[in-house]
Amino acid sequence: MKEKMNVLFIITDALRADHLGCAGNSIVQTPNIDKLAGESVRFTNYFCTNPICMPNRATLLTGLYPNVHGVRSNGINLNEDIPTITKVLQKRGWHTVAIGKLHHQFWLGPFKHKTRSSESLISWAVDKGKNDPVGLNFPLPYYGYDEVELISGNGTVCAGHYTEWLEERAPKIAEDMKDRIQNYDNLFSLFCKGIPAEFYNTTYVQERSTAFLERYDKGDYGEKPFYLHCSFPDPHYPLFPPKKFQEMYKPEDIELPASFQDIRNLYQHKYLGYHLKNPPFKKAFLRESTEEEVRKITALTYAAISYVDYSIGKIFAALEKFGLSEDTMVIFTSDHGDLMGDHGLLFKGPCPFNGVLNIPLIWKVPGFSATGVSESLVSTIDLPKTILNLLNIKERNHPPNMQGFDISQILKDPNEKIRDCILIENDEEVGPLEARLRHLITEDYKLTIYEGLDNFGDIYNRSDDPQELNNLWDISKFRDIRFKLVNRLLQENLKAQSKHPKRIAAT
Repeated sequence: MKEKMNVLFIITDALRADHLGCAGNSIVQTPNIDKLAGESVRFTNYFCTNPICMPNRATLLTGLYPNVHGVRSNGINLNEDIPTITKVLQKRGWHTVAIGKLHHQFWLGPFKHKTRSSESLISWAVDKGKNDPVGLNFPLPYYGYDEVELISGNGTVCAGHYTEWLEERAPKIAEDMKDRIQNYDNLFSLFCKGIPAEFYNTTYVQERSTAFLERYDKGDYGEKPFYLHCSFPDPHYPLFPPKKFQEMYKPEDIELPASFQDIRNLYQHKYLGYHLKNPPFKKAFLRESTEEEVRKITALTYAAISYVDYSIGKIFAALEKFGLSEDTMVIFTSDHGDLMGDHGLLFKGPCPFNGVLNIPLIWKVPGFSATGVSESLVSTIDLPKTILNLLNIKERNHPPNMQGFDISQILKDPNEKIRDCILIENDEEVGPLEARLRHLITEDYKLTIYEGLDNFGDIYNRSDDPQELNNLWDISKFRDIRFKLVNRLLQENLKAQSKHPKRIAAT
């Protein structure tokens, strides 16, 4: 293994663990990701630390639980002074680059007019060059990234450096996108207006990533290794992938999830039932769906995934062309999943189900990692520490007080076990909704408890009930298991809390 290895970190948005061919999905076509999986360790029990974009992405950058780094929910900017792995890499000699979606600062709807964000859609697309020319003064380095080519938003409701790229190539499309940004609801719609493939955000991420690799090959960065964070906004809604990829999938060929009819039982659920009867939002939030809607959105999601896969293939081809493959660690993952019709529900939101929590992780370290499938429990919070250790950065040089485990031994032996449980934090604070959930995942069970609900939770047997249809909470023969799980959750939650500031005096 090269002493100072490059890192290609590929992340998608709202991709479920089971929406890949290598994960056993017989419909979606992902040949390039499948090929990577065949050369890597693919993790089947990889779970997000928080099932929301901003908190989990902040955890990826800091190695901290959301309650510690402070981004407990969307709409909270990550402190720009917080230690990050990219700041460490930058200091230790890596050239750090981010291309695509970051979402470390808010996009829309600040509650106070003076609240600022370097990722604000309005600032980039509407006010740029007038009141708030953020594009002219984008702060670099940004959370430890030397270079940033930013996308804020999803689908065809996007801004950032992508807007500038689009203005040069398709001014009319860029103007249409600016108009959509000014209608707040567009970002939270299921579908969006389509644009040709050559102007879509997936193309931008691929093109700018390969352009960086070409510059690197030419020697523009000297002998420095690189850390390239390559972030695709898809397959998160609003959806309308290019026509060529839409034609690969027909809604009538999509099978409904086995748990689809469970929606009838969820209306009796002590937590979910209330939100289903009193939905806080009408569009893109945890809500009941129809068979037609699920088939349509799943087909479009598969199309978006296939387009991302196609673009990843071009990035891999660039690595090969420039002779970088053997010196580059490759990580593929997502920030969270999506219900996609599980239990008759769409989108994400405060719920106990795997569709949102279980996400893909594929990891290749040339000259170090094995190939195969690991069923070991792994959490998003484990990735930062593991990356730094694989790059031979001593722990004294890590960001202070990082949480999580080093899972590098699992990459050598996929049967190795590092964890025996995972804690997931889930705080939702938006509009009329304030929710706080905590999940505990063990080898055998998953527990979810809800703030404000005494003597109620969800317990699912992970092996006997993979569809999560039978809640064991109130079943008497599982009382001892419930007690052990709740006690363990309490202990894990305590361990995850901040221990700062440190005491500075005796009394």
